[in-house]
Amino acid sequence: MSDSKIVLLTGATGYIGGRILPLLEAQRVKTRCLTRRPEALRQHVNNLTQVVQGDLLDTDSLETALSNVDTAYYFVHSMGANRDFEQEDRDAAKKFSYAARRAGVQKIIYLGELGHRDTTLSKHLRSRQETGDILRSSGIDVIEFRASIVIGSGSFSFELIRALVERLPVMICPRWLAIQAQPIAIEDVLQYLMAALKITGGESHIIEIGGPDQVSYGEIMREYARQRGLRRLMIPVPVLTPYLSSLWLGLVTPVYARIGRKLVESLRNPTLVSNNLADAMFSIRPRGLRAAIERALINEDQQMAQTRWSDALSSAGPPKTWGGTRFGSRIVDSRTKTVAASPSKAFAPIQQIGGKTGWYYGNWLWRVRGFLDLLVGGVGIRRGRRDANNLCVGDALDFWRVERFEPGRLLRLQAEMKLPGRAWLEFEVTGEANSATLRQTAIFDPIGLFGLAYWYALYPLHQLIFAGMLRNMVHGAEKRFADRQLSLDENIDTAKQDNVVGRRKE
Repeated sequence: MSDSKIVLLTGATGYIGGRILPLLEAQRVKTRCLTRRPEALRQHVNNLTQVVQGDLLDTDSLETALSNVDTAYYFVHSMGANRDFEQEDRDAAKKFSYAARRAGVQKIIYLGELGHRDTTLSKHLRSRQETGDILRSSGIDVIEFRASIVIGSGSFSFELIRALVERLPVMICPRWLAIQAQPIAIEDVLQYLMAALKITGGESHIIEIGGPDQVSYGEIMREYARQRGLRRLMIPVPVLTPYLSSLWLGLVTPVYARIGRKLVESLRNPTLVSNNLADAMFSIRPRGLRAAIERALINEDQQMAQTRWSDALSSAGPPKTWGGTRFGSRIVDSRTKTVAASPSKAFAPIQQIGGKTGWYYGNWLWRVRGFLDLLVGGVGIRRGRRDANNLCVGDALDFWRVERFEPGRLLRLQAEMKLPGRAWLEFEVTGEANSATLRQTAIFDPIGLFGLAYWYALYPLHQLIFAGMLRNMVHGAEKRFADRQLSLDENIDTAKQDNVVGRRKE
């Protein structure tokens, strides 16, 4: 690819596009993102990446977006459309391929889905494969990857599995849970998509990709349950059709109600790799199911460690619901208050939390919680803290452990009390001069139904304690700041008076 040419990325705000954009930037690839909402993307790209507004159904915007483009990634579908998604996908692919040919695009990289046409494909799979056919009809070289279930936090298939396993101790298993698939980790999908940039030869390819394991949805659920430490009873039934299953899933996992039926109907189709073209063309060797799920769960921990919740919550979409906002398997409850003080003063009460200082609200409740923890074999609240004023990563702090500490800005504590899940408590301060914002965030990763029941049962009490804690920390910071300002004013007045007296003596 010529250095002067550009790679066009469609779907940059979607699941696959959002994952591949940082990889392109890391390799210093000159990239242009086509999106209907450029304001949501511009603040997250580097100076080599252009962001242009456009729509695949708008020919004029495509002409601008495709100017001087050598390779285009096509990661767009209309599953969330209220209209006929097959027709909308068809129209978008036709307009895009026509505009790409006129602009002189040399290659299109497209991610479709596995499913063999000698069977009766669902509308979803049929549409995904028809999109590849339309792109190839342009005469442009098309590298079409067809994948089975993508294992990665945020992918529909993985989130569907997570929701079912986490919420249902006993699962009624319809026939489609026995259909064979060949799951592949998101990291391996991205490797293939990046490697396709280097393919030359002037011809199109349909490349089927998948991991080494051929398993059913039911087996994937069992492996997820094993890694999460959950015991699940799965009862097979022969009568639950994909249509009825989609209605059932709408009740069990309401977040998928909009697109669930379209996708669940495709689960009746086996999605297995039928040739070895991927092995012949690439040196990539995808990981197995167990490693893919392990990696997905590890990535969630890493993403949480890097998350700035003020950004994540503002982009979460729907308004906060009772009990907190869901991020993957985690529930996040976050609140903020403005502090009439400098960020350093706002952070001072945070840095002294716990131990003899206490928790700023309901200390007797914290002691009761510590006593209950001792009764079930936990560490209790007796450990206190190493130093009343200073903290460092790894310090014990009552029944918490300091996981992350940035002086003057951020403190994250991981719970070490006995819980049906994992919990974190985070404090972050931002701002400047005489005004700061203090964000307090409680994060809970429940284990199974009991973990969810624990969180929701204690949520009203958490609301009381966390709100009171935040309020008192703000009052303490403002009082310190006001006292300091008063002291400074008194010193200034004293200096002025000494200056006047000195002049009189002269």
